[in-house]
Amino acid sequence: MRTERDKLGEMELPDDALYGLQSARARDNFPLGYKRVNRRLIHAMVKVKKAAASAYEKLDAGREAVYRAIIEACDAVLSGGAGPEDELFITDALQGGAGTSTNMNVNEVLANLALRLMGRPCGEYGAVHPLDDVNRGQSTNDVYPTALRIAAIESLRELSGACARLQESLQKRENEFDSVSKLGRTELMDAVPITLGGEFGAFAQAIARDRWRLYKIEERLRQTNLGGTAVGLSGNAEKRYRFLVVEELRKITGIGLAIAEYPMDVTQNNDVFVEVSGLLKALAVNLMKISNDLRLMNSGPNGGIGEIKLAPVQAGSTIMPGKTNPVIPEMVMQTAMKVIAGDAAITAAASHGEFELNAFLPLIADTLLENLALLERAVTIFREKCADALSANRERCAANLENSFAFASAYVPLLGYDAVARVIDENGGDPAKIREALEHAEAERSVD
Repeated sequence: MRTERDKLGEMELPDDALYGLQSARARDNFPLGYKRVNRRLIHAMVKVKKAAASAYEKLDAGREAVYRAIIEACDAVLSGGAGPEDELFITDALQGGAGTSTNMNVNEVLANLALRLMGRPCGEYGAVHPLDDVNRGQSTNDVYPTALRIAAIESLRELSGACARLQESLQKRENEFDSVSKLGRTELMDAVPITLGGEFGAFAQAIARDRWRLYKIEERLRQTNLGGTAVGLSGNAEKRYRFLVVEELRKITGIGLAIAEYPMDVTQNNDVFVEVSGLLKALAVNLMKISNDLRLMNSGPNGGIGEIKLAPVQAGSTIMPGKTNPVIPEMVMQTAMKVIAGDAAITAAASHGEFELNAFLPLIADTLLENLALLERAVTIFREKCADALSANRERCAANLENSFAFASAYVPLLGYDAVARVIDENGGDPAKIREALEHAEAERSVD
């Protein structure tokens, strides 16, 4: 065992533990048993640390061998070669301190990995220090939000791609079902004739808007306060470093990051994450609407609407043989509900950014990244197991349309609303009788 000390006292840690005293305190202080910090956020933070070490190495700031070891330690984490991450990054996702515990966990792991690479024992911080070296010129308050922006952009790109593929799938259905006439419905009641292809075309348009919104929001996420340290005023970061570290981070991430025009704003305010969450909520709303429409059109097979057939993916009942349920749309709808609930949490957390820092950024980060990942998976599964696999019940579409008096609206311009309504009422809603009466009235009007 090794002993590490701080102003609160000392603690014994396993000799080979790559985390340190501050990580262990955070683990013990926040034992929620909820889940660990999002791994994408951790990796984004490691990229920030690598950019900082690369900048200092290029600035000839001294201790070049130390920064080279830190860079190699970062690469080991990013490649998965540092060991099981659950044994390295041990803090709970929800924690006090605006993410300081997560930043310290990363600092300590990278410091001890660097020490190991240099042939030194863990905890020998005189050689590589978690704060003086790994965290040099940085603060949790610029590292954490920068890492979150990187992680969010990476996730948004994946989600936007998934939406693009779903849009394409729905457009294929639009073309395939273009000739399938069916009954349109408003407020769940018979309305006017439409095509099944037109319905899927409308679905595709909604997803296309989501895809575009998600693509555009990346622009605002590229603004970083890295180098602004505690409150955005660059208290302990020299000017050459501030510009070079962002340049290095651009190379490492492949993202067009830029120094924020007003770093204090980016440090204080988290409205951009609320904006992203709002766009995720909009996507969730569209997915829920589309999924529910498919559930209703699939209902039956004999006692419901039955205008489409969803691919059966599992048995639907433990007591009713042969029953299958629309489980994929139901899963998507539940995912959407969770995302909408998460948006409320993000909104509440962002509104509590008192003065120069938001202490509740860990909740924002965890919820936002979780929602991004959930939606990407839900959209992909929805496309593969539902949109790509469903089929039209052309006979049922024709029968539902034939058994309605949706055609009656076409006679309104010639005969007038009241006259058509009277014909419907006089014939008891019988489609055949209504059609005959309207055709007769149309013929009489033409003779006149």
